Amino acid sequence: MSVELDLRALAAWMREAGESVVGALTGTRVGYGQSNLTYRIDDEAGGSWIARRPPLGRLLASAHDVTREHRIMSALQGTGVPVPDTIGVCTDLAVADVPVFLMAHVEGTVVDDEDTARSLTPEVRRRLGLDLARTLAKIHAVDIDAVGLGDLASTKPYAPRQLKRWSRQLEESRTQARPDLDALTELLRDTVPDPDAIALVHGDFHIRNVIIDEGTGDIRAVLDWELSTLGDPLADMGSALAYWTQAGEMPGGMFAASALDGFPTRAEMAKEYLRALGRDGQALGFWHVLGVWKVAIIAEGVYRRVLDNPENAAGVPVTPENIQALIDHGWDVARENGLGS
Repeated sequence: MSVELDLRALAAWMREAGESVVGALTGTRVGYGQSNLTYRIDDEAGGSWIARRPPLGRLLASAHDVTREHRIMSALQGTGVPVPDTIGVCTDLAVADVPVFLMAHVEGTVVDDEDTARSLTPEVRRRLGLDLARTLAKIHAVDIDAVGLGDLASTKPYAPRQLKRWSRQLEESRTQARPDLDALTELLRDTVPDPDAIALVHGDFHIRNVIIDEGTGDIRAVLDWELSTLGDPLADMGSALAYWTQAGEMPGGMFAASALDGFPTRAEMAKEYLRALGRDGQALGFWHVLGVWKVAIIAEGVYRRVLDNPENAAGVPVTPENIQALIDHGWDVARENGLGS
């Protein structure tokens, strides 16, 4: 797979930024992300970095902002939230026609396929699942004003903002009529909980967006902050639950590795998170449904970008059937939480 960066120009920019780059650079696309594209960059002496750039093709106005991602990750240095060291944002048009965010490479494992998850012992899987919950609690405990992120986004009630934003995303990336997804949107609008605390929200927190120590399951770095904002922290936990498939279920298009023996259940993860943060989980059902709804819309956006430019495809293809299965799962979760008939 090609690297959509001029590596010679990037090496020159990195040297000017104070990085010790030896010889020529090589690059390899990593991960299955189909939003911002991620590359491992290596020099001839074994030095390694990670570069992120927006995807190819038509971009939605509010998405794929690597400059904003750089700001958030830089602000989190020294807070106890595990993030890679940030180097800077390259806007040199000789490197790419879009901004490129460069950060340090963190050694470890990304559990982005089932084979990797199977290579972990059940004990490590359990520790990983519970550490995901604890790490999310660390993110939500950050003093946003103290780290300079108090003005990152609006502090108006978060649920209406999310519904407005993601409904707009859906309309801008829609590939076909989806009346059941539209009905789920209306259900969420009718069941919005009262506003709660304002915290830094990661916006896309799940097992494939962290680097772990495969020997212990401890999280070494949290990645992919492009959707971060300010809002209700329970929204992040709801999204994490939306991505967490359990034994006996396999919603179409979802990552099923978490159903393996050893991984905690959604209930266990929610309990650990609420314990670590000291929060009431009364509204968590709403946020779980909204999380599944967002995943369905993200999948629709991925499918739209692949239709626009097949080079944006990576990993397991997103299909209309996958998207429908996610919508159906959203309704199941709604009924389980008393939100739908």
